Amino acid sequence: MNKIISVPSQPVANLATTSARSQLEADRVREILILLTGLMAREEATIKLIIDCLYDIGYVNLINRKVRFRPFNAVAKFIGKRSKPVAKIFAWRWFIKNCPQLIAKWLYIKVQF
Repeated sequence: MNKIISVPSQPVANLATTSARSQLEADRVREILILLTGLMAREEATIKLIIDCLYDIGYVNLINRKVRFRPFNAVAKFIGKRSKPVAKIFAWRWFIKNCPQLIAKWLYIKVQF
């Protein structure tokens, strides 16, 4: 009878240790999110310059891949260059909304074993 009672109590102790560890990990991930959000606020100009560079590279590569006909290609590149300010606004909003979570999740996956 004692063995039956002691067996369930052992996993409960491991569960408490595991839940405490997972609680600590969750708290640390929240701290990482807060730090990343603060970093983004301080480095807004740098992030916008990175978005700007990525847009310059990306729109040319995308148009070259999708638009093969030469006259349409030139027109599409002209339109792509003119739409850059609007695209930067949407890219910044997407970055603010999604990147802290994506970066924190990626970093957490890197340290899991």
